[in-house]
Amino acid sequence: MSGAFGTARRRDVARKAPDEDVSEKDLTVGPPKDWAAGVTAVANSLRMSYDQMGAGRTLLTLARVNQKHGFDCPGCAWPEGDHRSPAEFCENGAKAVAEEATTRRVTPEFFAAHSVRELAGRTEYWLGQQGRLTEPMYKPAGSDHYRPVGWDEAFAVIARELRALASPDEALFYTSGRTSNEAAFVYQLLVRRFGTNNLPDCSNMCHESSGSALNETLGIGKGTVSLADLHRADLVFVVGQNPGTNHPRMLSALEKAKRNGARIIAVNPLPEAGLLRFKNPQRAAGVVGRGTTLTDRFLQIRLNGDLALFQALSRLLLDAEDAAPGTVVDREFVEEHTHGFEEWAASLRDLDWDTVTEATGLERSEIEETVRDVLAAESVIVCWAMGLTQHKNSVPTIREVVNFLLLRGNVGRPGAGVCPVRGHSNVQGDRTMGINEKPGAAFLDAIRDEFGFEPPRDHGFDTVEAIRALRDGQAKVFFAMGGNFVAATPDTEVTEAAMRRARLTVQVSTKLNRSHAVCGEEALILPTLGRTEQDGDRFVTVEDSMGLVHASRGRLRPASPHLLSEVEIVCRLARELLGPDDHLPWEEFAADYGAIRDRIARVVPGFQDFNARALEGFALPNAPRDERRFPTATGRANFTVNALEVLRVPEGRLLLQTVRSHDQYNTTIYGMDDRYRGVRGGRRVVFVHPDDLAERGLADGDLVDLTSEWPDGERHAEAFRAVAYPTARGCCAAYFPETNVLVPLDSVAETSGTPTSKSVVVRLSRSDAAPA
Repeated sequence: MSGAFGTARRRDVARKAPDEDVSEKDLTVGPPKDWAAGVTAVANSLRMSYDQMGAGRTLLTLARVNQKHGFDCPGCAWPEGDHRSPAEFCENGAKAVAEEATTRRVTPEFFAAHSVRELAGRTEYWLGQQGRLTEPMYKPAGSDHYRPVGWDEAFAVIARELRALASPDEALFYTSGRTSNEAAFVYQLLVRRFGTNNLPDCSNMCHESSGSALNETLGIGKGTVSLADLHRADLVFVVGQNPGTNHPRMLSALEKAKRNGARIIAVNPLPEAGLLRFKNPQRAAGVVGRGTTLTDRFLQIRLNGDLALFQALSRLLLDAEDAAPGTVVDREFVEEHTHGFEEWAASLRDLDWDTVTEATGLERSEIEETVRDVLAAESVIVCWAMGLTQHKNSVPTIREVVNFLLLRGNVGRPGAGVCPVRGHSNVQGDRTMGINEKPGAAFLDAIRDEFGFEPPRDHGFDTVEAIRALRDGQAKVFFAMGGNFVAATPDTEVTEAAMRRARLTVQVSTKLNRSHAVCGEEALILPTLGRTEQDGDRFVTVEDSMGLVHASRGRLRPASPHLLSEVEIVCRLARELLGPDDHLPWEEFAADYGAIRDRIARVVPGFQDFNARALEGFALPNAPRDERRFPTATGRANFTVNALEVLRVPEGRLLLQTVRSHDQYNTTIYGMDDRYRGVRGGRRVVFVHPDDLAERGLADGDLVDLTSEWPDGERHAEAFRAVAYPTARGCCAAYFPETNVLVPLDSVAETSGTPTSKSVVVRLSRSDAAPA
């Protein structure tokens, strides 16, 4: 294989990274699309792949994505079916693979030519386009440049700073969702052996609200449906979600559900092309025909109106039960499997329809028509993403979704259940492996019994608390296993100042990003293998969004001989930090990932015979789905009473949600276009209803500043082009991370602590700034 690989590489060299940064001066905006995917998606996938990898490397790599004996896509966590196509990837998956498998390289010479200060002034897009990191780099205190450093010296620097702390709790150990199960397990083991539960992760910023609500109501912090359930559902709600951009393979699953007779209801402030019409590029009708209309009913809801919507739906179902007793509520299920029904039902009797209308922006007739869809469906699934999880009342909202499903027994039977759609490829697996700042006692007991030490029991810092700790001098060392912490988190100016206060920041990364340039007094960049690359004869595993665990094995030659796997980085650091007398077998774990899986099998429920089952894959147990058993405090599925409070916006203000563009995955910017929304050549845009622009004396194309208003003061994001767009009245949308600056550190969801990035009150004003 190496010979063929070498030949392909010599004959087919991808284009060099850009020397100049991008500008917003060429920004153009046209009409949004009313369909997604099609031949255009294929062409864009291949264009970016060729640009980054060249033709030969593209063919070698894309043929292995999401295949049984290939590697897991480093993008989203959408599951694969039993019968996989030869091209089991989407446009954004191909972009994620291309970015990782690129032939571009960031060498020590690059860092010699570019200071940290200069890199901090570059765009996220330019930084990411430079290519793969090739050697460990170290920025000493007082220096403005990174220099090469050997692995032994790098580990010695980290160990020195960690040992110098007054307490292990002065260190923070962040995790992104791309980390494998094996790396996540040894990482949390090292952190707890060191003596802290400071394990913030990206779940804290996205689906923590889902886990909080589902654990309380159903006894499991994950979804309860399989891909087969989605295919056989009668009715699917897609709420606060844009699958056409964020997990495009979900569109194929929705198309299959439609072919099987399902109806789909989209609930969102923005009309999204992927939910309007899908041209499946793997079907003839998607190439030469009109494709498949997915959405049967579009409820264009006002931001933060979802709790009111689901309360209204449930109230109408209760009214229908009153009119025809025994025909609507699944009494057998409610009486046998749930708790709190009567209290919850009584609370809805006082629901005020004027309040519902104000909160949702919907007519009562729209909600009544939706209830008719629900009554006609034997099985209902509700899917959601961050449009539901990033509000102050996100946990009550998701609890209300559960109430709605429990009412008619739509949990724990085929074609029905809750479906929180996770983002990053192994974010769910990381949590399963113990990446959790608030671990349960049972997990810690299992760690103690298996490894012979007492892990810490006090709760650690979540992501927002970690930033506060850095800001306030309570934390001094920050270690990140992947991700782009600085760009992903809220309150940008506060976060950046906090990171620069750290004594040492360490980033385990495949590519350059802003977190390397906004760093501590000392800083290390530790380059690691990607999913696409060979790791000797070893493989890793991941867990998808529906609880399926499967192997991932890369095929490409590593980008540099100096790279280590994430597992090796953790284990070598552990030995350096804990010393030669520490009894845990770090060297064995680094050499043999099977030894890690054997330990996981004895610690984590559902992983028995892990090594034997890993290559073919298996489903983790899910008590609500598999047994209609609910391991909650009551031993039953819990109905909950949730107060309806309308988020009222002051006169002249709008409610902003942060969103991704189509050329983006999390904080990785693949390009400067958002094809489905009609944006080309820029990202500093704000989507506003034409009538809302006119009321403010503004017009499509005007340059505006965005200001958010909070008790601790205002926050500003300057020079955004106003785009007249068919969003819900009173709402607007703009891309993150550009608008993260508008979200205060202390504005978080109740219970979960997730930043409130989907409900930010802003005012628009004409800008004096010029486009960048």
